[in-house]
Amino acid sequence: MLKRYHSDRDYIIKWDSIVLDKDLQYEEEPIAILDRDMRKLRTKKIKCVKVQWKHRPVEEATWEIERDMREKYPQLFVASGTTFFFP
Repeated sequence: MLKRYHSDRDYIIKWDSIVLDKDLQYEEEPIAILDRDMRKLRTKKIKCVKVQWKHRPVEEATWEIERDMREKYPQLFVASGTTFFFP
C-alpha cells in the first residue's frame, strides 16, 4: 500500500556540488565502508559491505557485494599502503 510522502529536507540533494555529464547524469561515489557482514544463501556465503555514498546521509547507506566493490572501487579498501582484507 502506498503511503503519503511527508517532505523532509534531508532528502534534498545539493545540485551545485554534483558534476553532471552531457546526458545530465552523475555516478554515485562511495566514500566509506561502514560495516561488513556474511550473507548466507542456500549453498554459499557472500561477503557484503555497507557503503556510505557521497551526497547521501548515513541512513541511506546500502549493502553491496564486497567482491564487486573491490573491483570497481579498490581505493575503499586501501589505507596507508595496506590493503584491508576482511575475514
